[in-house]
Amino acid sequence: MAHDHCGWLTRLRDCGEGNVFPLTAAAIVVLAGLVGGGVDMSRAYLIENRLQNACDAGVLAGRKNVTVNGFDTKAQNAAQNYFKVNLAGVNNTTTPVFATTSADNGNVINGVASTTTSTTIMTLFGYDTMPIQVDCSASMAMGNADVMMVLDTTGSMDWAIGGSGSQRRINALRDSMKNFYDSLATAMQGTNARVRYGFVPYNQTVNVGKLLYSANPSWIADTNLMQSKEAQYIDVEKDTDEVESYEPPVYKNETSVGEFSNSSWVDHQGSWRKDKDCDDDRPDNTSWSNNGGSSSETRTYFDGSDNRITETVQTQPQSRTVYQCYKKSNKNFWVEKRTEFRERYSISTAVEEPVYKKIIVREFDRYKYKQMPISTSLYKTGASVSTVTGNDGADEYSTWAGCIEERSTVASDSISYSSILGFTPSGLHDLDIDSAPSSDETKWRALWPEMAYIRTTSDGRNVTSSSTSDYGDPVGAVCPTSSQLFASMDKSTFYDYADSLSPNGSTYHSIGMIWGARLASPQGIFASNVNEAPANGGEVSRHIIFMTDGEMATSYSRQSAWGVEWHDRRVTSNGYSNQNNRHDQRLLATCAAVKAKGIRVWVIALSTSLTSSLSTCASAESSFTANSSSELNAAFQEIAKNVGELRITL
Repeated sequence: MAHDHCGWLTRLRDCGEGNVFPLTAAAIVVLAGLVGGGVDMSRAYLIENRLQNACDAGVLAGRKNVTVNGFDTKAQNAAQNYFKVNLAGVNNTTTPVFATTSADNGNVINGVASTTTSTTIMTLFGYDTMPIQVDCSASMAMGNADVMMVLDTTGSMDWAIGGSGSQRRINALRDSMKNFYDSLATAMQGTNARVRYGFVPYNQTVNVGKLLYSANPSWIADTNLMQSKEAQYIDVEKDTDEVESYEPPVYKNETSVGEFSNSSWVDHQGSWRKDKDCDDDRPDNTSWSNNGGSSSETRTYFDGSDNRITETVQTQPQSRTVYQCYKKSNKNFWVEKRTEFRERYSISTAVEEPVYKKIIVREFDRYKYKQMPISTSLYKTGASVSTVTGNDGADEYSTWAGCIEERSTVASDSISYSSILGFTPSGLHDLDIDSAPSSDETKWRALWPEMAYIRTTSDGRNVTSSSTSDYGDPVGAVCPTSSQLFASMDKSTFYDYADSLSPNGSTYHSIGMIWGARLASPQGIFASNVNEAPANGGEVSRHIIFMTDGEMATSYSRQSAWGVEWHDRRVTSNGYSNQNNRHDQRLLATCAAVKAKGIRVWVIALSTSLTSSLSTCASAESSFTANSSSELNAAFQEIAKNVGELRITL
């Protein structure tokens, strides 16, 4: 029997009968591998997609929690937590591993997420698990932004945030501002984004005068009707040093005698009685006889009182013979004699008193306290201006710091804004955000604290609005740091500005927001600055950060942007009623107008409650409270993240 040495495969190939079943069996194995691989790959793809989403969420959360401390433990934990939350519900995997790193301390956060999943069909072919790994990255991809900071720099900002020994509020604000700048500067690295900063520090007014004068000097009025004081004078007749004439002379006569000039005694012997009777027979020795040779002299001179004196002196020589008893040798009685000489002076003096020329002199009498127009045409230029405001009418010099009084307004108890009607009622020029001055009523005025006074009675009580008074007190106005239009700033310049903020004065939220709106409005008087196109051609997001440490606290007796309210009554009807409420209405109306322009308003309440006015002023989800320096910094950092427009980069 012959043997077939060919193998079965050869026979199968060559045989056309009975080979369908083996071929089908082989095909099933191949199809099982293809189908099983597809099923397992589909499952792996779904898991990879979830892993990628979780990885993206994790690095995004980590980047959002980066502060000035960089990619610290807090930010790393946030990344891990968000990763786990977004991967919840994924089954048939090993515990996912999520690792994050940052080479630039949090500017860019890189993540790697990995896991393995079990197979279902491919396990038949020896593949029990499939590894899955994804990469992710998050960075602050900056857009263009303009940030206007409206900052409360009133007196309470000098207080401590917490208890005794805590950091001063103004210092906490300065630090938070600097950290805010640093966060955005870090996010801008390697981009062509443009971020500009503007500032409106406020208390009871704002320092915008130099901005207005630079834009158009005529926007500031040349005269301001102020509560002030005026020097009062009286005419006084006074002598001059110049002699005009002399009064008729007053004569005075006197006589005087010159010194004696005596001859020697000479014995004169005679028949005299005894000593006791000697005097009876003595010749007369008392009469003077003129000797002739008289003379006269006249002279004129002036004494120390400008009296004119004419003096005439007549001189007459005189002599006489005198005798006296004398006992000699105790025998006989003798008489001695001698001749005496003198000069007799007769003096006649005429005194003429001077008559001085007289002048009328205006002398300071007192100050009269009243409302009066004050010329500010020189003052608004920044020149040193002399005013009669010192003691006893003395001159004082002052220079404009740059603060302003607001435009004219109406004393309404109901103020509002709508996108259709604008501000109501009409006449609220102080709330007009966009219009340039076109009349005296719509011009701003230079705030002149050295010329501002409140009228009082003699015992210090305020007097009524219309009356004048001989008594008054300075109103104590203060001027905050100068405001600034939008500008790109380097670190040193920004830091210097933050350090220049100085706390003083009362709290007028209204004036701060009004001027924050004016400086940030694309349709306003500074539109050329606001609308300056960035070099990258991109859109610009606009933000106002409004930071305050207290509720509205106006004053009727101090000078504010609305004058001295007790007398001026631009906001109230009687000088004080509902003053805070009416300024709150101004604040809310301005906030509504700002938000209608597409500007996002952020509000931070430091060491105070977030009042309904403040929360209403803020845009949606844009308000914060802070009761410590760390919370204030956290609020600024949260705003920085939104201003920076955090985006995912892969």
